[in-house]
Amino acid sequence: MSTHPVRSLAAPVRAAADTPSSASVAPAAAPVSRQPDHPPAAAVDHRVPKTKPSDPNFSSGPCTKFPGWSLDKLADAALGRSHRAKQPKAKLKSVIERSKAMLGLREDWVVGIVPGSDTGAVEIALWSLLGPRPVTVLEWESFSKDWATDVVGQLGLGEVQVMSAGYGQLPDLAAVSPAHDVVFAFNGTTSGVRVRNLDWLADDREGLAICDATSAAFAMEIDFSKLDVVTWSWQKVLGSEAAHGMLALSPRAVARLESHQPERPMPKLFRLTKGGKLNAGIFEGATINTPSMLAVEDMLAALDWADSIGGGAALIARADANFAALDAWVQATDWIEWLADDPATRSTTSMCLKIVDPAFLALDDAAQAAFCKALVSRIEAEGAGYDFNGYRSAPAGLRIWGGSTVETANIEALLPWLAWSFARQTEETIKQKELAA
Repeated sequence: MSTHPVRSLAAPVRAAADTPSSASVAPAAAPVSRQPDHPPAAAVDHRVPKTKPSDPNFSSGPCTKFPGWSLDKLADAALGRSHRAKQPKAKLKSVIERSKAMLGLREDWVVGIVPGSDTGAVEIALWSLLGPRPVTVLEWESFSKDWATDVVGQLGLGEVQVMSAGYGQLPDLAAVSPAHDVVFAFNGTTSGVRVRNLDWLADDREGLAICDATSAAFAMEIDFSKLDVVTWSWQKVLGSEAAHGMLALSPRAVARLESHQPERPMPKLFRLTKGGKLNAGIFEGATINTPSMLAVEDMLAALDWADSIGGGAALIARADANFAALDAWVQATDWIEWLADDPATRSTTSMCLKIVDPAFLALDDAAQAAFCKALVSRIEAEGAGYDFNGYRSAPAGLRIWGGSTVETANIEALLPWLAWSFARQTEETIKQKELAA
């Protein structure tokens, strides 16, 4: 947690209308004596910020397109062609091979395109692989809670351990048994909390490590030697299209597939084996069902862009720069704080913030949610930023996407709008309280 002071919602709000970057935010003004306990209207700076982000899209999925994207990038899409034909299948295989290379996966791993985005990829892994060993599920935000629900309530497994933590925190990772299969998210997309590293996974583990990496892959350093199953989607860090997931399997995961036949019925979309052996075609571009060749072309364009800026290392550096810009503003702004308690666990992609103004915290949950929704809606109405309200089941707050397709200058351009809208919403909340009194 940062150590900057917390100012009451009713205290004068420092405007950031002329703040060109996060590094130049001025320190908070000292509180003034006042009666009653709120400022006069004149104390709130109503100046509308002068600069808008050139790309105001801050959604955490689907995420913004890469800089310079246009429909022209899709001109060579294999539209109207069978995805089994030579040219379209070659495009699918190219997505697989280039993604694998950019992530730095070992040659003996297999990677496939699956339906249902990252959700589909995770579900296929859970339903296909779990059963022979006890399972530990780590859950600390919405999507990892979903995986826990599946493992506990749907799969009918024997020994299952769910290790939980609240929003902003992590479970005790050191307590994970190496004898268990473990299911976890590398980065909690709805809480903005990521694992620091994978040192807590034993090199000689007996169980499989199944990792939902959808908001981490391409944007964060991942030690794949510690993992056996990794999933992600096209729509996140590379800003491509939704509905397509990626499933990467280590040799240990493939061995599990070929040695374990689940007793439960397996829908066609989940079947990764044929005759007891890996269905290798899935991992060579012969997808389980029909993909969108338009989306395939878009993914290839995203990979082209990533290569043009320097590949995986450059993608990570861009996300890190976006986090640094937002973090500098958070440290200089007294009404906002990171949702993640430990600085080492703060996400560089799904950057989740909480309002720490005492009067805001005194509001009930519904009022807090309404405050944040109004704050974001005001900025959206100005065309200065879209889709960065907190996740619907997370604590009220903000969730700003900082993945690799986002320009740091656009993060910096958003910040004065946050300060402006917070000031306006603060005044509006005060007036509503006066009317209700």
